Amino acid sequence: MTALTVMLTGCATTISSDVTAFHEWPANLQDKSYVFVTPSPENDTLEYRNYQNLVRAELAKQGFGEASGPDSANLRVTMGFSTTDFPERVLQADPFFYGPGYWPGRYGYRYGAWPGYGRFGYSPFFYGPMDVEETVRHKYERELRVTIDDRSGKKLYDVTVQSSSTKRATPQVMPAMVASAFADFPGRSGVPRKVDVKVE
Repeated sequence: MTALTVMLTGCATTISSDVTAFHEWPANLQDKSYVFVTPSPENDTLEYRNYQNLVRAELAKQGFGEASGPDSANLRVTMGFSTTDFPERVLQADPFFYGPGYWPGRYGYRYGAWPGYGRFGYSPFFYGPMDVEETVRHKYERELRVTIDDRSGKKLYDVTVQSSSTKRATPQVMPAMVASAFADFPGRSGVPRKVDVKVE
């Protein structure tokens, strides 16, 4: 497990990501000049450019330099990301009314052997009808992929970063995911690992 620290404003939190990198990185690569591959028009958003700047900063830390154009660049960098919302249905009863024998659980309930619950669970004859509230909890699955090819099109580095959280805003999570993509660059090829990034 690798731990990093990214200095951001706000409260400190740790973002965990699953990282897998495949590479055939040359041992003596001298020319680390690069250009970003232009995304499709529908993907060339302001959000995309913001995350591209994060990748640009990480590449600079690794000794890469952005070239003025494709003709003067030895490497091509491609970036892509996605966010998928998985809503979860949660049922919640009033714990004050139903006492310490009740615990809320995902998609249902668990009960203890307290008075009024009986051996097999809740007893409506003792407490009356149960007041249940249904809510929706969101879980966001995010994926970042960065590839680096040489000028001939040979793939040298291909990393995928996956992270799950309840944070709705992707910009809060992406700095940690980009940092995870280049942790211990280029690293061991084909070995999945978990990277924890502490953001301040």
